[in-house]
Amino acid sequence: MESAYRDRDDAGETLARKLVQLTGRPDVTVLGLLRGGAPVAAVIAHRLGVRYDVLVIRKLGLPSAPEVAFGAIGPGGVRVLNTEVAQRLDAEQIAQVTSDETAELRRREQRLRGGRPPLDLTGRTAVLVDDGLATGATARAAVAVARGLGAARVILAVPVGSVEAIASLRDVVDEIVCPLRPGDFRAVGQYYLDFHQISDDEVTRLPVGG
Repeated sequence: MESAYRDRDDAGETLARKLVQLTGRPDVTVLGLLRGGAPVAAVIAHRLGVRYDVLVIRKLGLPSAPEVAFGAIGPGGVRVLNTEVAQRLDAEQIAQVTSDETAELRRREQRLRGGRPPLDLTGRTAVLVDDGLATGATARAAVAVARGLGAARVILAVPVGSVEAIASLRDVVDEIVCPLRPGDFRAVGQYYLDFHQISDDEVTRLPVGG
């Protein structure tokens, strides 16, 4: 199929037009989910004239199957657990995984947020941005972390997403903005002409404005 977006900047321009009602609002923070969502979010924030930042989250995976998440952690000590999965572990295992991932989260925050003050979303509208939505697992964790950081309203904005993932997230967000919802969705990258892997250096070079 023909690519829907030239690159992540192009996707950001499209989403900014869909979020124009947020232009200039001082209570809005646009947050890029690392790493692919950061350049999309930076374009949106620039176009709308609102605050931009990145949201560093770490999934908490089962020791025996790290790809299976029993929860997630975010800035400020926020931790959310999927009790259904977490009950497979004892308290010591949960504490060990949380400790390991907290150390990695702090390292990545220091590296990717460039010494900015701790993220505080108290009373704010948080616009969570990724470059696409496949299963929705990362987005669900990000929403929980944003709520834990005090966000009063959470909007999920993605250029493309699977119908199933969008449906699964309706109960946890206030609004979903997703211009492209293909019924035959297979992978996010197929909807971009340029879908190169975003490096840490690219994230740190993105302009901070708003």
